[in-house]
Amino acid sequence: MQSILVTGGAGFIGSNLIKRLFAEVPGATIVNVDNMNDYYDPALKEYRLMQLKAQSDELKVDYHFIRGDIADKATVDGLFSQYRFDVVVNLAAQAGVRYSIENPDAYIQSNLIGFYNILEACRHYPVQHLVYASSSSVYGGNKKVPFSTDDRVDNPVSLYAATKKSNELMAHCYSKLYDIPTTGLRFFTVYGPAGRPDMAYFGFTNKLLKGETIQIFNYGNCRRDFTYVDDIVEGVFRVMQGAPARCKGDDGLPVPPYAIYNIGGGQPENLLDFVQILQEELVRAGVLPQNYDFEAHKQLVPMQPGDVPTTYADSTALQRDFGFTPQITLREGLRKFAEWYAEYMKKE
Repeated sequence: MQSILVTGGAGFIGSNLIKRLFAEVPGATIVNVDNMNDYYDPALKEYRLMQLKAQSDELKVDYHFIRGDIADKATVDGLFSQYRFDVVVNLAAQAGVRYSIENPDAYIQSNLIGFYNILEACRHYPVQHLVYASSSSVYGGNKKVPFSTDDRVDNPVSLYAATKKSNELMAHCYSKLYDIPTTGLRFFTVYGPAGRPDMAYFGFTNKLLKGETIQIFNYGNCRRDFTYVDDIVEGVFRVMQGAPARCKGDDGLPVPPYAIYNIGGGQPENLLDFVQILQEELVRAGVLPQNYDFEAHKQLVPMQPGDVPTTYADSTALQRDFGFTPQITLREGLRKFAEWYAEYMKKE
């Protein structure tokens, strides 16, 4: 992997992946492109970029940050022409289920047009491997658990989920037509330090600190397969090095070098249990006082449109092909988040 593109590299997963690449792939050229949009506070993205700059300077890495949008074809083509990437990891996307109901245009631009531009660039400037973020949301309201990549995923319940399923279909098409090795990764509820403020654990913490009330959807009867960011990065890093093999079928045409994997903890947690652990760790880290009245700041509310009651990953294929299963427990992960949050708030 001599030249690597990470899109969305100022984002939560992208910035953590780039840190891993700095440490593990010496001598590589690493390019980070991000449009730095204001879906959530750009100050957090700037914070991550400052960390990347400091680490790249310290390790003397050939690292380049480009402020640009993958929905702009000229930007994408220019990068591919200049750097001739060996591996591309597409993490740039408009995230969020509820936001997709309010702002559908953002999802079409980034998740469909942007991903199309990446695929076209991989076609015209051939790459060894395209890895891209899909989502557990593609499973929609599937009742069978745990969710397997062999399950049908034809019933998305949000536009966000529909765009992620579309990414998988588009990647399959380009793998078949142009023999481009692609791997899609269905991430399950990623969390950790410097994560996305729109995610429950981060949003809850912000609200509790302000003395506001947190809303727990479906009256607390939701279960989420929380996956700590380091486990996600470990999975992505291993998959990057294992592109699906190119081969010919009986018809003499390429068998699509295409794969899909779940990356999830495989331990779905009830939201009420999750909130209990979060509050304990926030008190332990000194973010909230020992005598904080949590019961007075919790409200059980109905399910929101676009949400699903349960996410639960079957990650046996990842274990089979790459020898990896997420390891970090929810308490370990929330403890690291709470400790980071305590430090970050001191800098505010």
